[in-house]
Amino acid sequence: MSAMRFQTTIAVFILASSLLALAYKTETLQELIARAGSAKLDDQPSLYVDISERQLKSADELYTDGKIDDARAAVQDVVTYSEKAQASSIQSGKKLKNTEIALRKMAAKLRDIKRSLNFDDQAPVEAAADRLESLRTDLLTHMFGKSK
Repeated sequence: MSAMRFQTTIAVFILASSLLALAYKTETLQELIARAGSAKLDDQPSLYVDISERQLKSADELYTDGKIDDARAAVQDVVTYSEKAQASSIQSGKKLKNTEIALRKMAAKLRDIKRSLNFDDQAPVEAAADRLESLRTDLLTHMFGKSK
């Protein structure tokens, strides 16, 4: 009877965890932005990174669909929320490494996107990638305490 109760408890825990994860995944971008703005400082870096990553995915899809103006706006959001992630990470002293890694990956993805675009559409994406690299460099400097 005890083993059966344990298995039932485990099953309920797994189900509850899955439902909670699903609830966070279905959260709209606007809800996530609102939650990030009112979250504790320690939680903000990961929330802002999540927003940036969602907008990066959106930008990629928009460029693929030929919606250049909307894609540029999404790329600008990537930069804006990456700046917030970096600032809140430095201010809180939390999630520095995770934020740096996410910024590096997003900058690389932006460069991949840039290579698939017409020449005239490449400059804003390259500028965004460069900005993310700058944010990442600042994080590394903060993490390792090297000053110029």
